[in-house]
Amino acid sequence: MTHPYASDYPIFYVTVDVVLFAIADGSLQVLVVERGEEPAGWALPGGFVNPDEDLRDAAERELAEETGVRPGDLPLEQLATYGAPDRDTRYLKPPAHARVVSVAWLSVLPELVQPQAGTDASSAVWRPVAEVLEEGLTFDHHRILRDAVARLQAKLDYTPVATAFLAGEFSLAELREVYEVVWGRELDPGNFQRKVRVADRIVEPTGRLRSSGRGRPAELFRPTVRAADVWRETGSG
Repeated sequence: MTHPYASDYPIFYVTVDVVLFAIADGSLQVLVVERGEEPAGWALPGGFVNPDEDLRDAAERELAEETGVRPGDLPLEQLATYGAPDRDTRYLKPPAHARVVSVAWLSVLPELVQPQAGTDASSAVWRPVAEVLEEGLTFDHHRILRDAVARLQAKLDYTPVATAFLAGEFSLAELREVYEVVWGRELDPGNFQRKVRVADRIVEPTGRLRSSGRGRPAELFRPTVRAADVWRETGSG
């Protein structure tokens, strides 16, 4: 049965956008693509959801198609839904008369996987978040990225998700750097070590040491929970 007021409502298209973070060269990096079609400019990886596709599957597919990167063992977390009427003006005009609603997703990688552009992206690169936020992105992707940074900063305060940025074994100094990079401020090394060792219990010692050739060897740690499980268990809050 056709809704009596169906003609009064616009067509809605559903898209997905992915915010993928990593840390390199002492800064928080985000994977972005340069669009090969209008509107031109830098954007987050993403695209339209196929009729027979779940939202998460669409996000993983678009990320792979546009950048060649797959989250692997780190699942995507749903960030938020964005549906401002004018967020994509391409479809507001005749004959479409449509609105575009996007479901944004978030994840992190322990290293900068080499991206490879595909589909409608002319290039895909990792760029510092601060640089991207200063220059801006197409559509409302600036807002999505800003919201993703805020979510990530908050999650570090009440979950062990910081360990997802680190591959293998690591020192507490390396873990502290993750917090400092994401939060954008220096932390007292002594207080941080006491908090992690005693209060948070997010890591456990491996019993091994790493020598850098200078000073005392650093004690090595591993997460108490696998990074994939950490990200999955933290939910969307």
